[in-house]
Amino acid sequence: MVEKSVKIEIPLDDIDTRKFLGVNDSTLKFLRNHTGANIWVEDETLLAQGSEVQIKLLKKLVRVLKGILAARGFISEEDIREVATIRNSDSVKGTKNEVFIDVPKRRIYARTSHQEEYIRAVRDYDIVIGIGPAGTGKTYLAVALAIEFLLHGKVEKIILTRPAVEAGESLGFLPGDLEEKINPYLTPLYDALHSMMGYDKVKALVERRMLEIAPLAYMRGRTFHDAFVILDEAQNTKPVQMKMFLTRLGLRSKLVLTGDITQIDLPDEGHSGLVEIQKVLKEVRGIKFVYFGKEDVIRHRLVKEIVEAYERYQSEKNKKME
Repeated sequence: MVEKSVKIEIPLDDIDTRKFLGVNDSTLKFLRNHTGANIWVEDETLLAQGSEVQIKLLKKLVRVLKGILAARGFISEEDIREVATIRNSDSVKGTKNEVFIDVPKRRIYARTSHQEEYIRAVRDYDIVIGIGPAGTGKTYLAVALAIEFLLHGKVEKIILTRPAVEAGESLGFLPGDLEEKINPYLTPLYDALHSMMGYDKVKALVERRMLEIAPLAYMRGRTFHDAFVILDEAQNTKPVQMKMFLTRLGLRSKLVLTGDITQIDLPDEGHSGLVEIQKVLKEVRGIKFVYFGKEDVIRHRLVKEIVEAYERYQSEKNKKME
């Protein structure tokens, strides 16, 4: 059945139309290519004709882009690349009140319903555990929310930690000071920080001790007050390490744990702290679990296909073992 063609008008008179359309109509060309709809401009109005699916996606994209332009006064190529991850699917819900995070270099929008749930959970709960495959935005969004909390004065510092499994959490034999020893394991967190704030601002936060590197092995005995603490790669924590980490929570603080239980690097996969807490803490009020799936993967389309391929392989492997 061929979907009926729909024609709509989207007024652009509440924004700078030239800035919205971009240099050489780059934004307009993006909207045409990404939606497949026939789109043109007349008298500060965006006119479009296409299927209901194409028009629905177009409305969402325009709403997001107008929000970016209103917030920062321009739409960058990087903004376009991020907005290009939005597509029509059951996991993407077009709402008038988009869920987003404001960081210095951009406004970051939730791309899927699970990302929306995750962002809301971090804002509402003191402990949030995000579980799912790579590319679903678990760590990236956690870092963005940490920046938001810091810049709005809701916390006094950001603490990033990650188990150094390859080093067996015995970092003493590695060369350099503590930061140099743990940096290789925190690169993904720093990449996210630099993309949102820039290298100089991140460096300034480190120098003012508002951004701290805290290896999981060195957190015992500490209590974190007024802090936003992120534990990345939580699937590689042992149960005793997980208990230790969770009990560091102090006043006016947030703990966000992210991990993928299909990528456990521990010698005994059955002894992952992230696996265990799903059973131990499932009834504890004030703690929120958010689960991501392959439908939430925002990276290159091949990443989603890779995740699906591994799922099929594991399923077939399990059947053979039965």
